[in-house]
Amino acid sequence: MSSVDYTHEASVIEGRPPLRSLDDLISKPLETKPDKKFYIALSVTLSMLGLFVIGLFMTFYYGIGTWGNHIPVAWGFGIVNFVFWVGIGHAGTLISAILFLFRQKWRTGIARFAEGMTIFAVMTAGIFPLIHTGRPWLAGYLFPYPNQHSIWVNFTSPLLWDVFAVSTYLTVSLIFWYVGLIPDFATLREKTSNKIKKVIYSIFSLGWRFSNRHWQHYEMVYLILAGFATPLVLSVHTIVSFDFAVSILPGWHTTIFPPYFVAGAVFSGFAMVQNVLIFVRKIFNYEHIITVDTLERMNKIILLTGSLVGYAYSMEFFIAWYSGVQPEQFTFINRAFGPYAWAYWIMVSCNVLAPQLFWFKKIRRTIPVMFVIAVFVNVGMWFERFVIVVTSLSRDYLPSSWQYFTPSLVDFMILIGSFGFFFTWILLFTKALPVVSIAEVKAVVDGAQPSHKEH
Repeated sequence: MSSVDYTHEASVIEGRPPLRSLDDLISKPLETKPDKKFYIALSVTLSMLGLFVIGLFMTFYYGIGTWGNHIPVAWGFGIVNFVFWVGIGHAGTLISAILFLFRQKWRTGIARFAEGMTIFAVMTAGIFPLIHTGRPWLAGYLFPYPNQHSIWVNFTSPLLWDVFAVSTYLTVSLIFWYVGLIPDFATLREKTSNKIKKVIYSIFSLGWRFSNRHWQHYEMVYLILAGFATPLVLSVHTIVSFDFAVSILPGWHTTIFPPYFVAGAVFSGFAMVQNVLIFVRKIFNYEHIITVDTLERMNKIILLTGSLVGYAYSMEFFIAWYSGVQPEQFTFINRAFGPYAWAYWIMVSCNVLAPQLFWFKKIRRTIPVMFVIAVFVNVGMWFERFVIVVTSLSRDYLPSSWQYFTPSLVDFMILIGSFGFFFTWILLFTKALPVVSIAEVKAVVDGAQPSHKEH
């Protein structure tokens, strides 16, 4: 019989920590009271969230006129932020589902956190289409349920397709996240001495007893859900790209948008996961669980998807030239050299040039440098959505209607506040649930798998 080589799994978790010590380490943040640093961080995110609330109140009270939107730029920061946050939510399900199906063991230390980040990002994204309609109290009409007025939604509108895609993605991601938490809830149930917590963990663990039968059912369900979630990762941002691609507006009417948007979503999502995990691993002493090897693999994916995004940028220009359609040619020349050239070159510098530094191994493994590059990636991806939305709308077929878009103070308050909303949920998550999957990490510790080398 040929030997089984587990060396690729041994590097996932550094050293050979006792399994019981992993239980204690991962559950420690849930058992200790928040320290001063946590409250400082929470006060910062809540302050940003306060700006969000004020911005939303002004939008509801005075209307969309408080934003910088005008004619022809009827889509402004609202849709830019929506597409950005939906993109951020893609890395979580990719790490959990697709990498799980490919049996990539290095995902175990980061999958739980990435799944949680997916849910919070999609929650943040869902706010923007509602407020962008100008009548969020009529949001129920977006859903095609029978009613006595026989009012049905416009099924041919890609904006309605977004409702189906994003709500389905959120539902499946929530179920996928919860199923992965069941064994950990049972572990926490056994560890805690607090009666209230024990009752809560008992309810959510669904009677889990760590039996062989339970593990078999769990692995089967998790595999099925991973199979459901995988096409969703590819379809959700594809459908979001249809908001633009099915129009006849130059700069939007392009068939490269679906794969280009998916690559960009994975690109920005991995960058956000990497940014936050760098803090998580340091604060909770998870350096041997979320290793530099794992971060390096994430940086390789950022390099790959960044190169795909750069290829899409060049293809847009090539197809516009090759088509011979003057409005298309004008739109892309206007992007690079028109009044929004500053935004276009910020986008190119952050998304195409900065990730190329990851070709160097030393940079891929240097935490401060990789953190800065990932920040640039998220800045660049936000500007990408800004460039797509604003440059195409501000100069359309009629020069008489051209107008420069200038965001208002409320626009910036809602943008900054959306980050406050997202990071507030992240902080609460770190104190309420294990940010690393206890069961999955213990399964890939060196020596946990049977091997003839152990005997």
